[in-house]
Amino acid sequence: MTAELLSFESLGVHLGGREILSPTSFTVSRGEFVCIIGPSGCGKTTLLRAAAGFVAPSSGCVRRNGEVVKQPSREVAFVFQDYGRALLPWRTVANNVSLALEAAGVPKAERPARIQKVLQTVGLTEHAGKFPIQLSGGMQQRVQIARCLAQQPDVIMMDEPFGALDAMTREALQDEVSRLVREQGLTVLFVTHDLEEAIYLSDRVIALRTGPTPDKPSLAAMVNVPIARPRNQLLTKEQPEFLRLRRELYGFLGHH
Repeated sequence: MTAELLSFESLGVHLGGREILSPTSFTVSRGEFVCIIGPSGCGKTTLLRAAAGFVAPSSGCVRRNGEVVKQPSREVAFVFQDYGRALLPWRTVANNVSLALEAAGVPKAERPARIQKVLQTVGLTEHAGKFPIQLSGGMQQRVQIARCLAQQPDVIMMDEPFGALDAMTREALQDEVSRLVREQGLTVLFVTHDLEEAIYLSDRVIALRTGPTPDKPSLAAMVNVPIARPRNQLLTKEQPEFLRLRRELYGFLGHH
């Protein structure tokens, strides 16, 4: 971890006359993988969308590289849970990835090489000419991740991206994302409701609570994950430290 990339400064959000997120403050360093957990309705997705510039804060702000976030930016890539709706069904895999390059104004002649590179990175080179309907759910989500990588962002924000996938596919993509983070030095803000996923992926877990009050604000806990990388789906989850963190976070969620 080196420079601070994101700074949440007393960020608060009200929607429909209700406080979704009470003033919340924390920072994310460049190259850090931070997972956000909490009960349904606690504001996880709202926090992520505010950080991406999709939702305007009611109080406070989010800064990226020292600048206040006021609108979406190409420096931030967003991976949605609903990969089916995130991809254009009439475009091939390569052309879906090309969307990010077209939006960024990358010259047409430069696009094929960049598309090939990111598809190779996520293991989809042989599927470049296929349409989304011809791919499994896991492959479709890889296409969305590839499109984000093509964007060459400062930070990738992921909103429960593996929640709709089966267990084996989810674990495979967890390892894929972990590899990409290490190899490319990515900064990731990742929302999940899965405790084991949060611990397995992150350097730090941030826990939010539902129904914030003045004496119990949204930000309930920040827990460091001092487990060495690379991690293993079986061996890592059997480590005493992993089990201790799971008990700690499960106790928090169970209480709330």
